[in-house]
Amino acid sequence: MQNGSYHFFKDKIILRVRNRVCNNSQELLNSEVFNAVLFRYLKELKNQRSKLLGIFKNQDFDKSAINQLKQTLLLLATLPSRHVIKLVEGSEQYFRDPFLFNEFVEHLYNFWRRLHRLVICDSVFDRLDKRPYRTFNDMVESLMHIVRSTYRNIQENITGNHPKIYRQLSAGAEIGAIALPKELAFPVGTYGALKDIFVISQVLIYPPMIFNTPNNRRKGMFVRSEQNPLDNLKLKSEDWLAYPAKVGPLLIMVYFPLDFFELSFALCNLFELADEEDLQRKPDAVYIFGTPVDEAIKVNGNETVFYEDKENDVLIASIPLRDEYAYFGYLKKMILTLHNIKRMKDGYLPFHGAMVQITIRGHKPFTVVVMGDSGAGKSETIEALRQIATDEVDDILIIADDMGSLEISRDGKILGYGTEMGAFVRLDDLQAGYALGQIDRTIIMNPNQVNARVVMPVTSYEYIVQGTPVDCVLYANNYELVDSKHPAIEQFFSSNEALGVFRQGAVMSKGTTTSTGLVKNYFANIFGPPQYKDLHEPLAKKFFNTFFTEGLFIGQLRTMLGIPGKEHSGPENAAGELLKMIKGK
Repeated sequence: MQNGSYHFFKDKIILRVRNRVCNNSQELLNSEVFNAVLFRYLKELKNQRSKLLGIFKNQDFDKSAINQLKQTLLLLATLPSRHVIKLVEGSEQYFRDPFLFNEFVEHLYNFWRRLHRLVICDSVFDRLDKRPYRTFNDMVESLMHIVRSTYRNIQENITGNHPKIYRQLSAGAEIGAIALPKELAFPVGTYGALKDIFVISQVLIYPPMIFNTPNNRRKGMFVRSEQNPLDNLKLKSEDWLAYPAKVGPLLIMVYFPLDFFELSFALCNLFELADEEDLQRKPDAVYIFGTPVDEAIKVNGNETVFYEDKENDVLIASIPLRDEYAYFGYLKKMILTLHNIKRMKDGYLPFHGAMVQITIRGHKPFTVVVMGDSGAGKSETIEALRQIATDEVDDILIIADDMGSLEISRDGKILGYGTEMGAFVRLDDLQAGYALGQIDRTIIMNPNQVNARVVMPVTSYEYIVQGTPVDCVLYANNYELVDSKHPAIEQFFSSNEALGVFRQGAVMSKGTTTSTGLVKNYFANIFGPPQYKDLHEPLAKKFFNTFFTEGLFIGQLRTMLGIPGKEHSGPENAAGELLKMIKGK
């Protein structure tokens, strides 16, 4: 897409602009974009044999009728219908049934709003990123107001009445982005395939946003390739953007085609956007999310691959542009896989789980790491703790929601770090307050399906990278009933005993992937450790030995989330026992 252009991708429209969009209703209704939207709308009505085509004679239209309709709408933006009839020859046909014509306009407005809408503000010579609020106000906010006021004026001039209730819906773009060319500190060679792709510097979103993606589950593992995905890669740079993600302390450049923009911009609620200072250093990893299908790499039939550029110390991942990969889990989890590999190489132990610092009134802050696979009950237990101890909990600080890493400091202490300042949260089984408390900031995906998800901010970047001392490490067991022999919290007393449970990584699948039943994955973390087991295993032994040397509480937490009928009571019971344990420290 060139500057000053627009393009449709299925149910999406993308506008690429530099200076402005439009200043008034006349410019809007005379624009090429409006022509294209109106034509698509009429085509849809014709395919549906809609009664709304009754505004035309014989319920049909040709090029002349479309031009006549446009002229009628153009004048209705400023004049009552009685004047328009006199000014546009033949327009009286539209007012034979004012209610039907009003419905036609209402559905046109809704047709536009059903599209996922992105405005890219190209910043080349004028550096729009230096005044982002003004840029977004001029190009995105103004579009919303013009579209909405045009729609309302036309309806009022058709009916002669003012609405009694005004709903301030987002009628312009759902997402606005300032992007500019950026010379990154990449090594020479194959990385040149990325050099002309604009890098996002600021983003404006209008949450809550709702997306239905072609797929809503992730399957399989990410596999290591001996072939560099950048070799011979040719990308049409104007049809791509780069999201520079700060993943914990790492910089990972995520490149995506505009076809996948709604998925990719959901990263805004998950990973901190890198600034100009961050982009001065060499990226730790590159991820091509949406590689052209004919250039995709396969390893034993698997197309979700990553490559280790040992010479330049950069990881490169690739997933092709197919609907089966159009799920946010493929985007997020590959990024976290790259993070985990890099952290292991730097001597850190990655973990799949949540890390929170809980402050109970009258007690010192207590930091717990709850490791476990998706659906093990980590987030549910923490939220249940918040619910049952409202009057006792002064603060629950989230450091890691899904993935993090541990460090042994110079003085032998265990420090924990996070990766995301947001969460990709399953709506199923959650306490009502968990998602609804932040609903006005969320990006909602596939709300009418199993494994419906939201992406929402939950913490600040500064907290996840500061390095927080750890007091307790638990494994989230969601498949065993709590009874006299199986307490909600079971303490381990040796490194080998603990490693046996953590290494097995058992979980009762909750339908977040294509796996079912009781599943066992190495350390409940298929995102790096199994691919680099020879690197991870000695790290795990070293860290678990240090856990016990330093006197951390190590055990397992039975959440019962995977047991039918225990989806709510299980995490609540686990939270109650966790609260007792913290109070006893």
